[in-house]
Amino acid sequence: MLILSRTRMVVLASLLLGLLCGGASRADEPLPQVKVTTNMGDFVIEVRSDRAPLTAANFLRYVREGFYTNTLIHRVIANFVIQGGGHDATTLKLKPTHDAIFNESGNGLQNKRGAVGLARGEPPHSGNAQFYVDMVDNPDLDPVPTRWGYTVFGRIVSGMDVIERIGETPTGATGPWKSDAPLKPVIIEKIELLAAGGAIAPSTATPVNPPPPNTILSPK
Repeated sequence: MLILSRTRMVVLASLLLGLLCGGASRADEPLPQVKVTTNMGDFVIEVRSDRAPLTAANFLRYVREGFYTNTLIHRVIANFVIQGGGHDATTLKLKPTHDAIFNESGNGLQNKRGAVGLARGEPPHSGNAQFYVDMVDNPDLDPVPTRWGYTVFGRIVSGMDVIERIGETPTGATGPWKSDAPLKPVIIEKIELLAAGGAIAPSTATPVNPPPPNTILSPK
C-alpha cells in the first residue's frame, strides 16, 4: 500500500506540473493528433496530453523536431506489440535523444488494444523517444502496487488496419536484433502534428544526448 500511495502522489504532482506548464489540453480544446506515415500505410495517434502531460509533451517535442523521420519499427511480436521510433532506418543505430522522463503509468490509461505507450528499459524512468502500440489487451504492462508499468499516452484513432498489417510482418534475426525484427524493413517515413488546416511542419532542432538502450520488457 505504501508503494501505491507514494506512486499516486508522485503522478499527481507530475500532472499538476504539466497543467501549470501548459502540457495538458484545456477541456474545451481538442486533444493533439499526429499522423504516422510508414512504408506500409498510415495511422493516426490521438495524444492524451490531458492524462499523461509529461509523456505527451515529450513525444510531441520529438514529432516537432522531425526526430522520427526515417526510423524503424524494429520490433514486432504478434498478439503483443509493435515498437519503434528509435533506430535510424539507414544505419540501424539508435538516434541521440533528450533526457529520459518520469514514468506516468499511474495515469489511469490502460494497455488496451490500440493503446500507444512509451517504451523503456528495466529502470522505470528510462523512457525517451521509442513508442509501442498494443496489438491486444496487455494488462501485464499496466502498473500494480508492487511495480511500475508502461506509460500509455495515446491511442490509435485511424489506421488500426495498418497496425495489424505490420503485426503480421515476418520477423526473425536481422541486423543488431536476435529476434522479433521485421525481415523486410518497416520504416516510419515521418510523423506530423495534425491541425484543423492540415499538418504542421516539424522544426529542425536536434537532440544531443547519447542513445541509451531502450526496450519493452516482455511480461512473460
